[in-house]
Amino acid sequence: MKLVVQRVKNAKVDVNEKTVGKIDKGYLVLLGVTHTDNKETVDYLVRKLCNLRVFEDEKGKMNLSIKDINGKLLIVSQFTLYANCSGGNRPSFTDAAKPDYANELYEYFCQKCQSEDIEVQKGIFGADMKVSLLNDGPVTIILEK
Repeated sequence: MKLVVQRVKNAKVDVNEKTVGKIDKGYLVLLGVTHTDNKETVDYLVRKLCNLRVFEDEKGKMNLSIKDINGKLLIVSQFTLYANCSGGNRPSFTDAAKPDYANELYEYFCQKCQSEDIEVQKGIFGADMKVSLLNDGPVTIILEK
């Protein structure tokens, strides 16, 4: 599983010109699932994400987690994180999990984040989404297991 975590001032995702998820201060999380991922993978990455300390404290040091600042999550599935371009110019997506399995783990990931008392907004799995964000910093972290 790969997460691209962007610290944002705000972010939203639109589907068919309608906003389906929107947050203020927090993380925009792009989430990709591969074949070997399971619930243990999700549990590990949810713990990492929810305790990641990249928000500034009163001294300007990145020392606070999303929980500490009452931040929000916008979680968007993105199978293209598993693109493989080593064989040519057209990406192969064979490393991405099948949609049914990926969606199951995506939903589980979102539920686990909610169980951490963090507000979660989502995109729509498999939809053509338009994602907008104001990156804060910019701070972008890649988490993978």
